[in-house]
This record gives sequence, structure tokens and C-alpha cells, in this order.
Amino acid sequence: MNKTTATQEIVDSLTAVRSRMAEAARRAGRNPGAITLVAVSKTKPMAAIAAAYAAGQRDFGENRLEELWEKVEQAQTLGLTQIRWHLIGTIQSRKTELAVGPFALIHSVDRVKIAKRLSRDATAAGHVLSVLLEVNVSGEASKHGFSPAEVTQNAQQLAALPGLHIHGLMTMAPLVAEPEETRPVFRTLRRLRDALNAAGYAWPALSMGMTGDFEVAIEEGATLVRIGSAIFGERANA
Repeated sequence: MNKTTATQEIVDSLTAVRSRMAEAARRAGRNPGAITLVAVSKTKPMAAIAAAYAAGQRDFGENRLEELWEKVEQAQTLGLTQIRWHLIGTIQSRKTELAVGPFALIHSVDRVKIAKRLSRDATAAGHVLSVLLEVNVSGEASKHGFSPAEVTQNAQQLAALPGLHIHGLMTMAPLVAEPEETRPVFRTLRRLRDALNAAGYAWPALSMGMTGDFEVAIEEGATLVRIGSAIFGERANA
């Protein structure tokens, strides 16, 4: 596949995803403009990111800090100065200092220990990190995150940490045959968010929904969806 063909495929895929997002929002009586598309570009080359950027995409998600920092530098060199980078992968406790950077949002604060270390490192750098709390709604052992009960139990402590601005919650639904099967997971996260806000926390964001289930997530209130293969094609394992 030549470069021109690959670029056009990304442009066409972005158009199709945005159309599906808008239709899902309309079905739910929501404003499509209230939902942010995070293009998951992990393992993808800068040429693919540049093609999406040229098509108007600005929010990109990476799951490895080292790769993210490389791409931040490459994007600056290429003049892609309006990119909003999202860290969507698990943060190892020994790497929290690397998470303090020019990132729009960290989606994956998955336990109190990580929140405290990010708070420490951000405060030391004179920085405030915008973050989401990752919630393991499904209870799968393979997934990271607070349980819903742990979020409620630790909300006051987490909200008080300096150097962190909590915007809301994130979850990953199980891989299932039918997207409709993910609805209870997304609905549970929305209800948890609503309960927290009723208790006085201003945490409006809901990062939920990926390539296989983003339309259901939008119908259930997602404010950010993380979509990779539907835009860039299948990727290598990462």
C-alpha cells in the first residue's frame, strides 16, 4: 500500500467513525459535540498520526510513556503543535515521574498508590495533572482499576491530593461477541459518576468505549471514546 492510499484510508476511516459517533449521540438525545474522539495511535508511526491530524483529529492516545514522549518530540519537529496527548495505559509506580508532562489527560489512575505518587511528582515539578480514575467495573482479574466501592471510599482522599485535577472516571468493558453486552458496564460507570457528583464532586468526564463498543458507550453517556483500529487498522500487540 502506498503512502497516498494509506493516508486516504485513515481520512475515510475517521469520517466513518465520526459519523457513527454522531448517530449514536443523536439516538441518545445528546450533542455530538460533547463527545471527544481520542484516536489511539499506540504502535502506529508518526505518518499515520500526521494523516489523522491533517484530517482534523487533535486528540491522540498512547499507552506507553516512553513511546508517548518520543511522539511528543516528533510531533513538535513536524509542526503538529495542536495535538492533545492522552495517556491511556497503566502507569508503573516507578515511572510516575515520566507521566508529568504536556498531556491533556491521564486516563489510567488505577489505585491510591499511583495517585499519591503522581501528586508528589507533579507538585515537585510545579505542575497540575488532569486525570481520570480507572474503575474496574466488570471485576475481571485481568483489568486494572479501583472497584466502584473503592472509588467511593477513597474519593475524598483522592480529591484532596495536590497536583492532581480529577475530571472523572474511565473503564474498559470486557471483550464480548455483541456490543450490547457491554451496556451494563457503561451504565454502572455513569451511575457511579452521577452519585459522586451528587455527593459534591465535580467529575463530569466518562472515558469509556473503544472500537468494538463505542456506540453503546456514547448511548450510555461517554464523554470520551478511545478508538484505534477503526481509524488506523489493526495494530501489533502492545
